[in-house]
Amino acid sequence: MIYTCTITPSIDYTVYVPEFESGKLNRSEEVYYYPGGKGINVSRVLKRLGVSNQALGYAGGFTGHYIEEFLKTEGVATDFIETTEITRINVKIKADEETELNGPGPKLTAEQLAVLTEKVRLMNKDDWFVLAGSLPHSIATEYFLELAEICQANQVRFVLDTSGPALESLLTTSVFLAKPNQQELGELFNVEISSLVAAYRYASKLVAKGTQHVIVSMGGDGALLVTKDIALIAKAPQGTVVNTVGSGDSLVSGFIASYAAHQDPALAFRYGVASGSATAFRSDLCRKEDVELLLDQVEIYPFKEKDVTK
Repeated sequence: MIYTCTITPSIDYTVYVPEFESGKLNRSEEVYYYPGGKGINVSRVLKRLGVSNQALGYAGGFTGHYIEEFLKTEGVATDFIETTEITRINVKIKADEETELNGPGPKLTAEQLAVLTEKVRLMNKDDWFVLAGSLPHSIATEYFLELAEICQANQVRFVLDTSGPALESLLTTSVFLAKPNQQELGELFNVEISSLVAAYRYASKLVAKGTQHVIVSMGGDGALLVTKDIALIAKAPQGTVVNTVGSGDSLVSGFIASYAAHQDPALAFRYGVASGSATAFRSDLCRKEDVELLLDQVEIYPFKEKDVTK
């Protein structure tokens, strides 16, 4: 089973306006309400790709209920831990420039955190645990390290897609897949990464520390996969970018869906990049048919040693 975990989910209230004027009344005729959170996005895309999974995390109030019902209608199983706080609402204003207003995440008690710990403890060998999205500073990093150690002990594949101090600490554990973008990778080593060569060198450092698969998203330069055995570059297909929200989560979903079926990191990388691109070309998350239409357009080629020395 694949389990995703979103500590601070949200309802993303997205409005499209021709022009946004601060301090004035702005009217929109196009609005969307979607469950938000990187782990939730991974769950939704996995289901669209035909892969069963279960979404974990914390939810409360009428907004938490809305998220659970929304996922239920899409066929995504949930096992959220109830909080006394109302799950946050994030406002995203789409105009000439994008403006966001994100609400605060819940304040979780030791008892609520212990419930999640027990859920992870009950996972079995070859299950997947995808920890994605922001990890509140109010939760000690040691807590997430404990979850990682449980996964390692039980041979659960631990997938990590977050940022900040927690990411740095967790990458000292046994991580199956990490997906930093180039900025997040640079922050881990206090450097600026502006080339594939630099991305390869620092991704290799993470592999040397124990991460099995590192995917670095490089924007217009595509993406890079590094393991102890291979290094691959993916050139994304051409298309009109409509919405970048969720494209990285879709890449993670595509990789997991393919790897779970074939255990081939190169195939999984191609499928992941196609999934991320398919989402970027839509107003919502990708569908399986969108991904399969783009697969042949994803160019994959080795990152050779001679390129690294330039």
